[in-house]
Amino acid sequence: MTSITSGSDSEHLGIPKAVFVEDVDSFMQQPENDSADTVIKRLDDLNNKYRFMEMNLLQKKKRLQGKLPDIQVCLDMVEQLRKYREKDTNMETNFLLAHNLYGKATIPPTDKVCLWLGANVMLEYTLDEAEELLNGNQKTAQSTLQKVDEDLDFLRDQITITEVNMARLHNWAVKKKQQNKK
Repeated sequence: MTSITSGSDSEHLGIPKAVFVEDVDSFMQQPENDSADTVIKRLDDLNNKYRFMEMNLLQKKKRLQGKLPDIQVCLDMVEQLRKYREKDTNMETNFLLAHNLYGKATIPPTDKVCLWLGANVMLEYTLDEAEELLNGNQKTAQSTLQKVDEDLDFLRDQITITEVNMARLHNWAVKKKQQNKK
């Protein structure tokens, strides 16, 4: 128990694991812990780092949650194109040109579709290739979202442990000041 963290946890993005201070007296007698204020400041710095990591993970989670419905819409469209191709009929549709601006289109039966890959890149795929790619992207996004949730849970535990340690050290310092006054 020589530190306030026990190194990084490779399972959780290298987030350092907070160590619970069980015996404050013996913890404060260690050479690197010269005063309660400096230890509380170190814990506060660690807590701020945890909060920063939490904010980044929450942003990542929000991006992933926004990406999953988009992938599902693309999968649904690939299925629609497949149904119209099997019926050998034209598909009448409205498509988004800009925010709240739609255009009408007639799409002949096709076995190809273009997908935006990002960074202004669009590629043409067969319906089967597009479906395979989109399903893979969906599974990856779902597993990444699950991992982010696990990391957030771990991080929240570390924040709680750090805050409890700060409170215990503060109470210890107040108690020591009261004892020194007597």
